[in-house]
Amino acid sequence: MGGGRIVAGCLAPHPPHLVYAENPPQNEPSSEGGWEQLRWGYDRLRASLAEVDHDVVVILSPHWQTYVGTHLLGLEQFEGFSVDPVFPNLFRYTYDLTIDLDLAEGIHAEALAAGLDAHMMRNPDFRVDYGTITTAHLTDPEWSKPLVVISSNRSRHYYSVEVMQEMMAELGRATKKAIEASGKRAVVLASNSLSHRHFTTEPEVPEDMSHEHITSHAMHLWDMRIIDHMVNGRTKQLLDEMPEFTDQAIAETDGGALTWLLHALDLPEYKATLHGYGTVIGTGNAVVEWPAWRHQEGSA
Repeated sequence: MGGGRIVAGCLAPHPPHLVYAENPPQNEPSSEGGWEQLRWGYDRLRASLAEVDHDVVVILSPHWQTYVGTHLLGLEQFEGFSVDPVFPNLFRYTYDLTIDLDLAEGIHAEALAAGLDAHMMRNPDFRVDYGTITTAHLTDPEWSKPLVVISSNRSRHYYSVEVMQEMMAELGRATKKAIEASGKRAVVLASNSLSHRHFTTEPEVPEDMSHEHITSHAMHLWDMRIIDHMVNGRTKQLLDEMPEFTDQAIAETDGGALTWLLHALDLPEYKATLHGYGTVIGTGNAVVEWPAWRHQEGSA
């Protein structure tokens, strides 16, 4: 078919606290709010994405962890009940996902053609991870677009951050190629935090923001450095520093989602838009958009 393209790529972190704070009907626990800086950042991201037509949302989540190859959801519908294993008091969510199976199959085929190990998840009882659900909800609470959902191949644990980056770079290029061949306009989401050192306890009232701050000054400095690279278009420098950032900031970039996103976007040199930054249980989270459609020839 041809003619497809990625119209936007986003760093879209998935703390379940943000869904909890919104009190959507799908989530059982009730909240008094909290984490407003990040929630307002998602408000701004949604308003920005509403400006560009798109057909599908593609998500890579570090909480769908696979150790033998990359997997993609391989049925048209997945529904069930997701409970966060760490925060069951905050996130008990009834989900119903519609999958763009044609595009998922296309990415799977391109990944295989690139020499990657890839598989389709066709178990109808498979429990979709909370990272995917949270990022999808916060980006589109109406669930108005079909999804493609990709796992995080944990190659870093067997090899190194550098090997992970090479594999996820190849997957990013395969994703871009499949989207272009599909004729569809896609928003691509990397569902991960930046620095990822958690607090070990939570306050009696989880949404009490008087307890919320970054874990350490060192984590703050790393987050600000990485964000500065993003908003100034220094993608290649960001990728060069990714191994050190991942190790020193215990960053959730270890799952490869950000590396995959940047290569799917073809290493953008234009400035990203920072919609919001905030902390959740000590971790650093940035809502960032690369509005690719504004930089593509013939875009309106």
